[in-house]
Amino acid sequence: MTDFKSIKVTKGPKTLLIDNPTNFPLIGMGAQGAVFKLSEKRCVKIYSNTLQAQMELEALKAGQHLAFFPRLYEYGENYIVMEFFNAPTLKEYLRNCTYIPESITRKLLYVLGEMRNAQFTMVDAPLRHIFVLENEELKVIDHVNAFKRVHPVPLKLLRDLNMMLLKESFLSQVRKFEPATYETWQRYFAENTIDYRNIPVFSGGNGEGVKVDSAISQTLIGAGHQGAVFRIEEDQCVKIYGKPEHCHMEKTILLANQDLSFIPKVHESGENYVVMEYLSGPDLNTFLKKQTTLPPVVTKLLLDILTSQKQAGFKQIDAPLRHVFVTNKGFKMVDHVYSFSRLQERPLELFQNLHERGFLADFLEQIKVLDPATHAEWTKTPIPLTEEEVQMEIRDIPTVLPEIKKHSGKKQHGHKKGKGHDRDRDHKKGKEHGKDHGHKKERDHGKDRDHKKGHDRDKDHSQKREHGGKRDNKDKKKGNDRKKGSDKR
Repeated sequence: MTDFKSIKVTKGPKTLLIDNPTNFPLIGMGAQGAVFKLSEKRCVKIYSNTLQAQMELEALKAGQHLAFFPRLYEYGENYIVMEFFNAPTLKEYLRNCTYIPESITRKLLYVLGEMRNAQFTMVDAPLRHIFVLENEELKVIDHVNAFKRVHPVPLKLLRDLNMMLLKESFLSQVRKFEPATYETWQRYFAENTIDYRNIPVFSGGNGEGVKVDSAISQTLIGAGHQGAVFRIEEDQCVKIYGKPEHCHMEKTILLANQDLSFIPKVHESGENYVVMEYLSGPDLNTFLKKQTTLPPVVTKLLLDILTSQKQAGFKQIDAPLRHVFVTNKGFKMVDHVYSFSRLQERPLELFQNLHERGFLADFLEQIKVLDPATHAEWTKTPIPLTEEEVQMEIRDIPTVLPEIKKHSGKKQHGHKKGKGHDRDRDHKKGKEHGKDHGHKKERDHGKDRDHKKGHDRDKDHSQKREHGGKRDNKDKKKGNDRKKGSDKR
C-alpha cells in the first residue's frame, strides 16, 4: 500500500498507538505524532490530535521564509508532509565535544534571533530537534509550540547543553559574540528566581481581584478573584490565594480528583498555595476564535469533561471555554474552587460562550449524536442565554468537599506525605526555572473574556487574569460573590 493517509495514529495510555498498513518506515515518534519517511526528500508527520496538527501547520507557514525551517509540501486535517533531513541531531553531533564549537554557537544565535524576529513566542529548541547538515547548516523541527509556549530565553537548549557539560562554554561564547543577549538572559534568570512562599497576595474583597506586589509582577501569569498564579518551573506554576478557605477548597478538590484526566496534577500544597502542573497551550476560547466550524473532537472532549464531573460528584457542572486548555495531554481545566458549593446541573457558561462564538447549535447537534440522553436533559427546558436567566438556575449550597483518596504505601502524584499534603518543601535555589515574565501579558482579558496566548495577536485585552482566568464583573449582585454563574479562580 502506498497511501500514507491509511496510517492511523491514536493516543494510547502511555504512548502513541500506530496502525501502519503501508511500507513507509517509522522514523520518529513524540508526544504529538509519528513521523514516516516517504522519500529521501520528504516525510509525513501524522498527528493523534488534529488540534495540534493545525498548530504546527500555522507555525510552519509562518516560518517558510526561514532557511532553517523544513519546507512545507502538503497538509491535511491530521498530517503534514514536510522536508526530510538525513542528518545527525545537534545532540548527536556534540556528543564527544568537550566544548561547543564557536561556529555552532554563532549559528544557534542566528536561529534564535530569526525566531524572535518572526514573532515566535517560543524562542527555543531542544538539541534533539536541531539537525546538523553539511557545512554545519542547522535545521529545526517540531514547531507545535512556536506560538503556544513563551520562552524568551532558550531554556530547553540551555538545559540540554548543561546535561552535556557544554552550557558554560556556550554562555561564555554568547557573552563574547552578543553581550546584549547574554545580559538579557542573565537578567531574566535573576528576575525569575523567586521563593513563592514569600509572595504576599491579598484578597480584593467585595468580588474584586486579588492584590499582588507589583515589584514581582514580571513573574505573574495571571490574577483573578481567588488567587494569583506564578510560573515557577518550565512545567509547574503556583497559585497563591488571598483567602486560606479558597485554597483549602480548591486544593481538596484537586487532590481528591487527581485520577481525572482533565484535572491539573498537584505537586505540593500549603495553607495558602498550590503548586500544580503548568498548562502549556491556548485556552479553548482563543483556539475557537480561529475556527469557522466547531470541530467534533472539541465537542467530544468537552462532553468527556462534563460527564466525568457528574460521575465524580461535582455539584457545579460546567466547562467555560477560557478555563479549558488545549495541551499535548488532552484538554485540561482550571478553576475548581466552587465545584462542590454551587448547584448547577447544566453547563450554562459553556452554552453562553459557544453562543457568543456562533457554535451553540452545532455543539448541541453533535451532543445529540454522541449522547442523546444528555442532549434531552439539557434541552428539556430552554437554555438560558442572559445573565439574569443563568443566575436564576444556579444555587449556592453548603460545601461538602470530597475525600482525598488514599493510595496504600504510595506517594500520590509526587506530593509529600503529611497532613493534608501541606508539609512545606524547601524551594530549590539556583535551579533554572522555566518561568515566563512575558507570559502574563498573554493572560490578559477584557470584557469579552478572551484569554490571549502567543499565537493570538489581537490587542483587545488589558487586564491581567490568572491561569484560567475570571470573567468580568459586569454587575455585582447584592451580597453575591458569584460572577456570571461561576466564580472563577
